[in-house]
Amino acid sequence: MSEETTGLPAGARTVAGLDLGPALEAMLMVVDEPASEERLAKLLERPRRQIADALRALADEYAAQGRGFELRFVAGGWRFYTRPEYAAAVERLVLDGQTARLTQAALETLAVVAYRRPVSRSRVSAVRGVNCDGVMRTLLQRGLVEEAGTEPETGAILYTTTNYFLERMGLRGLDELPELAPFLPEAEAIEAETQEGVPSFDPDAPDDGPGAPLGRGTDDADDQTEL
Repeated sequence: MSEETTGLPAGARTVAGLDLGPALEAMLMVVDEPASEERLAKLLERPRRQIADALRALADEYAAQGRGFELRFVAGGWRFYTRPEYAAAVERLVLDGQTARLTQAALETLAVVAYRRPVSRSRVSAVRGVNCDGVMRTLLQRGLVEEAGTEPETGAILYTTTNYFLERMGLRGLDELPELAPFLPEAEAIEAETQEGVPSFDPDAPDDGPGAPLGRGTDDADDQTEL
């Protein structure tokens, strides 16, 4: 039977006959987000259990060989990652003079969202003691946080972290976050004088000038997150 008679390329007709390990390697080389076992099983026309066993066997093989990369299960799927011990070499190649780290303000804001999710911007600002609207916009643009409904009492938009956040942090789920939440103030103990959508600073107040301490009333709007 020729390709003309089937209407499909040869590769699409023989995928079930491919060697499973190399096929998984080839597919995971080109994914731009972790691939789930269910999706891989469907595409390769194999049982999920067989896919899961093959993925774990590959991960063990790479670890035993001491390769420069590893196969990890992160954010509900599998993906290749470089090994942490070779981070210096990878950073030199990828960054090459570029600023690719989160700013301190962005890290603080992201931590509050991760541990207090879902949370409104005014609550985040109250925890940090500084207006975080600018940083929140940047985190939204970077895909690290997303909207998660509204607060019933105030109608404020609530925010939570995304799967992309899990992927970048190398976590399977938010339950793997370090036990830091007990050290953050409870929502009831936060005196959030402002409501969502109302600035927690005076837009007409004079600029405190360089060197002014960060406090309630200071805006992080110019503190951009660069990845």
